[in-house]
Amino acid sequence: MTDEDPERISLNREILRVKPVVRGTRIPVYLILELLVSGMSEEDVLREYSTLKREDIRACLAYASKFLREEEIIPTGTLHLGDKTPGR
Repeated sequence: MTDEDPERISLNREILRVKPVVRGTRIPVYLILELLVSGMSEEDVLREYSTLKREDIRACLAYASKFLREEEIIPTGTLHLGDKTPGR
């Protein structure tokens, strides 16, 4: 099983509308990313969410990486991370 296992991430309109979640859970990918960014270790996340496996966390990271790698942003002005207003 690879870190980019697409079977670990699910999009289901019945679960969080169109937000990707860890398959078989209601845990959104963005939550796992936010927990890691906030400083939680993989071990901390696994303790907090006992249904998760280490491969699920890595699949979340791989999903985000793939999404950003394929995303194209067409700027209409200057937008700095954290800003919501172009040109600031």
